[in-house]
Amino acid sequence: MIPLYSTDHVRKADHYVVEKLNIPSIALMENASRSIFQIVLEKFPELNRNHLIGILCGSGNNGGDGFVLARHLINNGFNVKVLVISKATNFSKDAKINFIILKELIRRATGSSIVQYRSQRDLTKFRDCYIIFDALLGTGSKGKLREPLRSIVSSVNDFDSYRIAIDVPTGLDLDSSSGDPIFNADLTITLAELKSGLFYGKGYVYSGEIEKGYIGIGDEYFSKLNVENYLIEPEDAFIGLPVKKLDVHKYSSGKVLTIAGSGSLPGAAFYTANSVINSGSGASILAFPKSIKLLAQSKLKSSVVAAYEDDSSEIFREQNIQELKDRLDWADCIAIGPGLGRDAKTVKALHVLLKKYSSKRIVIDADAIFALSNNEYKKFKLNYKVLTPHHGEFAQLLGIEIAELQNDILGYGKKFVKETGAYLALKGSPTMIFSPSGEALINTTGNPGMATFGSGDILTGIIASFISQNKIIEEAVVSAVYVHSLTADLLLQEVSEIGINADLIMNNIPHTIKFLEDSFAQIID
Repeated sequence: MIPLYSTDHVRKADHYVVEKLNIPSIALMENASRSIFQIVLEKFPELNRNHLIGILCGSGNNGGDGFVLARHLINNGFNVKVLVISKATNFSKDAKINFIILKELIRRATGSSIVQYRSQRDLTKFRDCYIIFDALLGTGSKGKLREPLRSIVSSVNDFDSYRIAIDVPTGLDLDSSSGDPIFNADLTITLAELKSGLFYGKGYVYSGEIEKGYIGIGDEYFSKLNVENYLIEPEDAFIGLPVKKLDVHKYSSGKVLTIAGSGSLPGAAFYTANSVINSGSGASILAFPKSIKLLAQSKLKSSVVAAYEDDSSEIFREQNIQELKDRLDWADCIAIGPGLGRDAKTVKALHVLLKKYSSKRIVIDADAIFALSNNEYKKFKLNYKVLTPHHGEFAQLLGIEIAELQNDILGYGKKFVKETGAYLALKGSPTMIFSPSGEALINTTGNPGMATFGSGDILTGIIASFISQNKIIEEAVVSAVYVHSLTADLLLQEVSEIGINADLIMNNIPHTIKFLEDSFAQIID
């Protein structure tokens, strides 16, 4: 796992270096800008004097980073245009010193200039820039941007230039990963350490590629901090993959019962039950309405059907629980919800099942999540349970508006798992896993092609399958989420994001598992 830090962590680190190690803050600014300069040279070996570089500078230390970067670029023969949005009298102490140095340097340099921002027309001078750096605010952004920053960011986002944010894209509130507008970076060079807000929510959308810049603080300081947020690495996914023993048989390699599907929504059940088998479980049984049993038998591959009586109602009801008792007791993990429907009788049946099998490992998805919505979940013991909502379903579960959730995803996710003892796999871009300990684990695989019918039902099947084969729920969930999204990424070698669909994802799960196994077999060897 790669640790992610909060803005408070980084501020305290700056204070520690300046106050405890007696390193001047202006030296940190110098280190940061030199690091950014080196990253840019490595990323853009084609850069030369014919490429105009623009730097947008605010009045704080982020603007100071921009001034120092401009100096390094000019001293190395590049032409730079610097936009200043404030008078020098308003600059922070270190920014002002570096602005004065830059101003003197530019007087002697041809091809470089400083532009004092007065109106939107001043931005036209930056339209021809090959690269535009955002050094306007840094980590200080809170709430909606005010003018002139709002207009500057909105205008520059429409330029054809390659956009690089220094530390944090302007307009992005790191604590909530929200904001509007936000500098739309192709690359963010974040300083000191990786920050949580860059990897989910609006940060995930607007940060682009993320590189870590160096300011002079060693890893030792950060390694001692209490961290709750992490990025999932490939080796984390590898650890939770199922392992087949030599003496394994079909009932010892994972038994999953899927309760899913109804007359109005049958298809989701087949994606879940088939994905269970494709993810390595030895036995997959789909509990399905008897009146439409033939439909299920025609769609399932290696899974089998346990048909329950439905009197042609084509829905799951309370009396079916006793009917399925042997199967429920038999299963190592139960997957429940996809396509079950929201009939009041089905909702009641789900409530009864969850209370009766409170100690069972269950993956709760889709309509089963609906049955717990508007705080109904508080009536149930959710230990050993994994809930897999998308953002809308999770907001409904909590009884809040989706906008409220998205303004504090980490806070709501952590509060939910600490309160319930459940695991939460919050589907989205990216998918985030919350563990009962309060940690947030952010997935690093996946692409927009996954936004298709059936994709979430497949994830439910993979999670249930991995849990049935792994005693450690967290390891299983991490691996399942990673494999699900990595499958879509590997498909990009054959099709575009537009061509990805649920069938392609489901059928390629075994290839993804082999890809991970082969990758780490080489490392181990």
